Amino acid sequence: MRAPARLGLYGLTLVTVFAVAFATAGAVVPDGVVESWSEQTGDHAGDHAGGSDAGGNDMGTPHPGSATTDTGLSLAADGYRLTGVTAPSTVGEEQELALTIEGPDSQPVSDFDLSHEKELHLIVVRTDGAGFRHVHPQRDAQGQWSIPWQWPQAGSHRVYAEFVPTATGEDITLSTVVQVGGDFSPQQADEPARTARTDGYEVEIEGDLAAGESSTLTVRVTRDGEPVTTLEPYLGAYGHLVALREGDLAYLHVHPRGEEPQPGQTSGPEVAFEVSAPTPGRYLLYLDFQVAGEVRTAPFVLDTMTNHNAGSGDEGPTTGEAPTATDTDPEDGTRHEDGDDHDHDG
Repeated sequence: MRAPARLGLYGLTLVTVFAVAFATAGAVVPDGVVESWSEQTGDHAGDHAGGSDAGGNDMGTPHPGSATTDTGLSLAADGYRLTGVTAPSTVGEEQELALTIEGPDSQPVSDFDLSHEKELHLIVVRTDGAGFRHVHPQRDAQGQWSIPWQWPQAGSHRVYAEFVPTATGEDITLSTVVQVGGDFSPQQADEPARTARTDGYEVEIEGDLAAGESSTLTVRVTRDGEPVTTLEPYLGAYGHLVALREGDLAYLHVHPRGEEPQPGQTSGPEVAFEVSAPTPGRYLLYLDFQVAGEVRTAPFVLDTMTNHNAGSGDEGPTTGEAPTATDTDPEDGTRHEDGDDHDHDG
């Protein structure tokens, strides 16, 4: 076949592939999101050939891969695959949550780089945003990761595995959905929520999310009206912030600005983050912070700025209630619910 003919056939094939892809996307995500993707890829496809930036920032620096494409919603990426996911099937059942990461050779991966002091970060949240947990399972000699597990709530839960294979040095997030039987009452947020209370601590978040660009969000931690200045390093930072896009739960993992703290140092009451929202919409945010050796989680709900309020900081009502998060000890899976005023040292 002559070169011009081959090129013509190749171009026709690409057109067909993209047409099918966007038709499929329109069936499972909002039309506005598909249009946004079309605008970003249709006129600038050549500008992004060969790689882009990730859906998260590490100390203000983006991970590899793009926030608009690497959303952590796939079972497989870059030759790696999430397999063998097992978990309790009903509320109250005690079992292990287990999973395996397979590499390009279809074998369990056993070589990982440390990322924020852990080889794998496991994020679990119900699809309405409730029951958020950030834990760290253990890996056995066969490459299976597991952690003791019990579901406090029924419903569909998305399970994310974030890791860095030593073979590539690139951050990857894979996920799947686990169904949990039992009575299910959705807790979707009706409006933005900038204040969260957990274990006697009150946490406020300031700043605006801007779609398609980086913005600064600052959290402030107080207790009994007094600023908390004893925030401890947890996984190499004074706080960890996860942002999920409401609806499909597209995943972003962000970390504070500034240098990594040293062991024994403390900080507070404020921690600033750089966050990039890939598309307009509502985002569910979860802050993990540590005081007196115990990790707590504060949930928030923010909308991206719209044209009429950009720069004004006005997102409408800010007194709503965020979906409930479940604080979990990263080592033994012990839980307590946000909003319960348990007594803790510090």
